[in-house]
Amino acid sequence: MSTVAIPEYTTDKFFGIEDKWLETAPGELTHYHEVGEGAPILFLHGSGTGVTAAANWWLNLPELSKVGRCIAIDSIGYGQSVVAEGTEYGIKEWVRHAVRVLDALGIEKTWIVGNSLGGWLAFQFAIDFPERLLGIISMGTGGAKLTGALKGHSNPQLTEEGIRNTLELFVVDKSLVTDELVKLRYASALNDTASDRLKEVVEARDRDRIELPLDFDVLSKLEVPVLLIHGVQDVVIPVSRTWEILNIIPNSDAHIFSQCGHWSQVERADEFNKVITSWLKARGV
Repeated sequence: MSTVAIPEYTTDKFFGIEDKWLETAPGELTHYHEVGEGAPILFLHGSGTGVTAAANWWLNLPELSKVGRCIAIDSIGYGQSVVAEGTEYGIKEWVRHAVRVLDALGIEKTWIVGNSLGGWLAFQFAIDFPERLLGIISMGTGGAKLTGALKGHSNPQLTEEGIRNTLELFVVDKSLVTDELVKLRYASALNDTASDRLKEVVEARDRDRIELPLDFDVLSKLEVPVLLIHGVQDVVIPVSRTWEILNIIPNSDAHIFSQCGHWSQVERADEFNKVITSWLKARGV
C-alpha cells in the first residue's frame, strides 16, 4: 500500500493511454504508463513545457508494445509524478529516479528509448549504471551546447501561445501542432504538481548542460548497441550532435529523417515505429 496519496488525475483520452502509479521512494510517487510484455523498454521524455510521458509517446507505445514491455515515466519534476520534500533536480537525479522505477518494478536490465533530455539521460544512465542497460535508442540527444532555439527553450512562457511556439520549434510540419494538443500541453503545464517546478527543472537542466556534459571517454568504451535518430531540420538540437556521438560510440547506428525536426517520434511516427521495431528485433528483442 502506497504511503503517498494518489492524485485524482486521469490522462486525457486524446492520448489513449492508461495511468499507473508506483511508489519509488519515501514521499515519491511516479506516474507512468505500461503496455506490452517481454523485454523491458524504458521510455524517457524530453523537457518541453507541459511535457509528459503520454504527450511524448502516445503515437509510439501502442505499436512498440508489440515488441516488448514498454514503460513510459513522468520524470521527477515533470508531469504528474509526486516528488518528496527536498527533491533536487538534475541529470544524475533524473537517472537515479529511472533506476528507482526499475527497482520498484523488479527490472534488472532494460532498453532505454529517450527523446532529447531523455536521450541525454539514457547516455548518463550508461555511464552511471552500465550493468543495468541492454541498449539505447536516442532521438535528438540532449546536452548539446545552447543554440538560438535552445536559448528560447530555456525561457519557457507558461501561456498557450508560449506552448504553441515551443511545439512549433519541434516540427517542420506545423499542422501537427493542433489547438487540442496545445491546450492539453498547457493544462499539463498548469497542473498542481508541475507548474511550481518549471523554473527549477529548467535551471537544473541548463546548469548540467555546462557542469555535467556527457563523458565521451567513458562512452567510447560503451559495449551495448545504440541507435541514434535525428531529423535533418532539427533546430533545437542540431543533427551534428548525432554525428558527434556516432563517431564516439563503437556499436552505434544512425537513422536520419529528412523534412523532420526535433520531434521525430511524432512527426514521422509510423516510420519511426518501424525503424525501432526492426532494429530491436534484429538484436533479439
